[in-house]
This record gives sequence, structure tokens and C-alpha cells, in this order.
Amino acid sequence: MTRTDKQGYVAFDLGAESGRAMLAILDTSSGVRGGKIELHEAHRFANNLRQLPSGLHWDLLGLWGHLVEGLAQAGKLASDKSIKLVSLGVDTWGVDFGLIGRSGQVLGLPFAYRDARNAPAMAKAFRKLGQKRIYDATGIQFMPFNTLFQLVATQESEPKLLTQARAMLNMPDLLHYFFSGKAVNEATIASTTQMVNPKTGKWNKTLLTDLGLPVHMLGGIVPAGTRIGTLRSEVAKQAGVDEIDVIVPGSHDTASAVAAVPVDVATTPRWAYLSSGTWSLMGAELDRPIISDASRTMGFTNERGVGGKIRFLKNIAGLWLVQEVRRDLKRKATPEDYEELTTMAAEAQPFRTLIDPAYEPLASPGDMKAKLQAYARATGQPLPTTPGQLVRACLESLALTYALTLDALEKLVESPIDVLHIVGGGGKNKLLNQMTADAIGRKVIVGPYEATAVGNALAQAMGAGQIADLAELRRIVRASFELLTVEPSDTGAFAGQRERFAALVKGPTI
Repeated sequence: MTRTDKQGYVAFDLGAESGRAMLAILDTSSGVRGGKIELHEAHRFANNLRQLPSGLHWDLLGLWGHLVEGLAQAGKLASDKSIKLVSLGVDTWGVDFGLIGRSGQVLGLPFAYRDARNAPAMAKAFRKLGQKRIYDATGIQFMPFNTLFQLVATQESEPKLLTQARAMLNMPDLLHYFFSGKAVNEATIASTTQMVNPKTGKWNKTLLTDLGLPVHMLGGIVPAGTRIGTLRSEVAKQAGVDEIDVIVPGSHDTASAVAAVPVDVATTPRWAYLSSGTWSLMGAELDRPIISDASRTMGFTNERGVGGKIRFLKNIAGLWLVQEVRRDLKRKATPEDYEELTTMAAEAQPFRTLIDPAYEPLASPGDMKAKLQAYARATGQPLPTTPGQLVRACLESLALTYALTLDALEKLVESPIDVLHIVGGGGKNKLLNQMTADAIGRKVIVGPYEATAVGNALAQAMGAGQIADLAELRRIVRASFELLTVEPSDTGAFAGQRERFAALVKGPTI
């Protein structure tokens, strides 16, 4: 007999390195107000880039196959536990997209955001409209791979694709379309495109028109928690599940992660978040955007969040650096895992070599060791040669970047920050957590590690009417997970490196 006090939600969480299907069970009979949530991994898979003659692409059909398999495995797991599935939802990284033609076909494989075509397209857009106008119209941090610039690149190389498209769907929207047959743009992922008016939340069609881009393929934007339809019968049959609802979560992975920050804003009003993974996204949750010359100069972005909030944040190259070091070492038959590499970093000499995480060559895959050494050589520092030296350079530099970013954030929001919440898988790196607390000189609260999947599932529960609002969502998170508090222990060491590091990166000033 199926339990009615426990509901199951399938959260698909896709990152740039891997993806997983999670069965989230919301237990409303736990005695905790709102209930408690538990997660069960049903399926995990690699997300591989494919270098084709046209450039760097995502393996879209491979991803779709894994999602259907993940749904099947989640369905079996739910059945074994006598849990009724309510809905599914997908979150992914930002900016990348697919085009849907008039017949419903996907027009070409989606490009991956690290493809080399984007930087020239951004330069072209700047020449045409200028940086200030684009930022004032969108409030989004300039990054070469933003969807706006990818569309400029597509218009340059394959203009007929845009002419023939009836819908432009960011990656989670595209996968929701595969599941439901409904082409819908969700608000949090749409906000990463640099194509949305940050004050109204609607497409800034004037901006696109002035760049010579078509706008007919831009559909309606719906908020996180919207039920867009039901699972297509063909997919339900293939996966062996009922035709459950498709409810869009905060479809940008960071939006889902920030929704699951276990803060009680009534008792801790001055807080910031760090979503730590391949990317580090650091910022504050606001009621309205901040768009100024200072926020533009400092590279802060205004993205939509769950519950109509603004995620005012800065994108920072995160544990991608360590991932690429490990990938580089693995190619050279030195297959240490992340835990071993972190142990080696802890034993390495402190502050021997510092690097700028935003150094452009580090953003592209491959040869990370050589790139880090080239940066060290160019800045007159000792070359990192051992695995420990390489990883320590990355981790210390990230912690110092967080410190400079937090300083800038406090000035922009005109309020001090008392505590930093770290969510996401990067929170498992205890060495980086301690370095971060020491660098910022404030208490750090870590967890949950699976914040993105948790936020995804609970936003679905909001859409299903099981959760009232964002405050109740966060109360459930606090009741469901053990959190780690990290206090600063060696702030002096990091304070002594700030001037050196700021000189290397030409750090934030207002």
C-alpha cells in the first residue's frame, strides 16, 4: 500500500562534470513542522564534452538516455519503499541552450560554454552596443559564454538556425521539453542568459533586436515551482513509472542550491552564500537588483532565485581548477583521488605560489599543470611541481578570492556580513573550508552538500502545494541535515597575503 504521508520527488541535478538522479522523500509525518527530507541517489553518470569539427558540444542524446535510466531507477527505488512519485524536475549549469524547430526537432547539438567561439562574439557585441548599455539592460556579469554572446556567435556562423527555430530553451528547459513535450523557459535559468530585464523578469527584446538577433524564439518565462505538464506517455512507459507531473524547480543549479541554504533570515539577516562546486558562486539574496557602475566594474550579477528573490553574486572559477589538476595528473598515470590530493595540499608549504582563478587560460580544459606553472613563471613565483603544491596553490587562491569578493559584496549591499553559508559538494573539502574561514575572518556554516538536489526537490514540493514558501523550505532543510560550523583559526596568515594577492589579481576596489 502506498503511503500518503511520504511523497517522492525525482530531482535531476546535472553539473559540468557529472549528473545524477536523486529520489527525494518528503516525510510530513516526522513531527517536524513542514516535515523532513531525505535523499537517495538512484543513478549517477559522467557528463562528457565532445570535441566535434564544429566545436565543443554536450552529448545531448547521451544525457537524455541517462535521465530516462535515472527516472527508471528512481521509480524502482520509490516502489521498493512504497513511496508515491509526485513529480520530476531538472537543474543544470547556466547559459547553454538548444534550439527547437517547427517540427519539434532539436536544431543541432548544444554547444558547451567553454567553446572558443564565444570570446570573439562578446567583443563584437561590446563594439556594437558597449558594455555599460548591455549591463544596465540586464544586470549580468560579463562572461564570454553568456547566452547572449553565444547567440551572436550562432548568428555569425549559422544564421538560418535562429531563423528556423521556434523556441530557444536553456539546457534544463530542453530536458523538461523532452520529458513533457512543453517548451517553457524557467525564470532562474533564463536570468543567466544576459537577455532578461532584471527589474521585470521579462526578455529584453529591444537589446536583442539592437544586436541584430531575432526574438521570435523567446517564449514565456515561468517561475520556479510551476507545473508545466505531465510526463509523456512514451517516456513513462520506457521508464516504468506513472505519468507524473513535470514541475520546474530553480532550474539553474545555483538557484536550487541557494534556495536550500539553511539560514533563518529572522535570526540571521546579514548572511552570504557560497555555492561551491566546479564553479564558486558567492553572493547575497536580495529583494531587488543592484545595477550600478560599481557592480558592473566589480563583475557582480543579478540572477533570479526561487521565491522571486534576486541572487546578487559573483561567478568565480571554483574547484574546476582542482578537477583539471587531477585530470591532468590522471593522464600522466598519477591517479590520486580528491581526498589524497587535499591531504598532499595540507602538507605542502603555505603561500608558496598564488594564482588568479580568473586567469583566462585556466578556463579552458587541458594541461592545467603547465598553465599554472606558466602563470607562476610570468608572475615571478616558484613553479608548483608536486600534486600538493599544485592543489594548495588553487585552494589558497580560491580562499583569498572569496575574501576579496566578500569585501566587495559588503560595500555593494551597504551592509556587513556576519556569516557565510557554504553549500554544495565543494563543502566536503575541509581544508578549503578552514582556509575560507581564515581568509574572510568570519564563521562559516557548511551544508548541506547536496543542496542543489534538495532545493530542486523542495521547489517541486512548493509547486505541488506541499510547502508554503521559501521560509518553510529552509526550515525543512535545517531540520533534515547536520551542519558543520567552522570558526576562523589563523586569520593573520591570510591577512598577511592579501596585499600580495590583490596585486596579482588587481583585486576589487570601489
